[in-house]
Amino acid sequence: MSDEDDEEPAVELGERTPVEGAPLARVTSRLTWPKEKSEIDRLEGDSVIRTPEGPQELSTVIEAIDETYFQRHQEFEKHVRAVIGTGPVPTADE
Repeated sequence: MSDEDDEEPAVELGERTPVEGAPLARVTSRLTWPKEKSEIDRLEGDSVIRTPEGPQELSTVIEAIDETYFQRHQEFEKHVRAVIGTGPVPTADE
């Protein structure tokens, strides 16, 4: 019996739960690094990212970061997470 003969999926998939905003990694992957804080704000500041407190515009988060230059996206993401925190992201209907 091959996998193609199976009628049901091997893993039951749940219903999709909508989440507002984009993952931070998706936003930072659209940029080339190194990058200045002002340039990130100009290019992606209007992007809405997912946070534990709900969706937020990246420009709002960037205002709270004191650093002005980022060598790598990991460095920028570390500073953003220091501002927004970590934890579960609420779904769109919460």
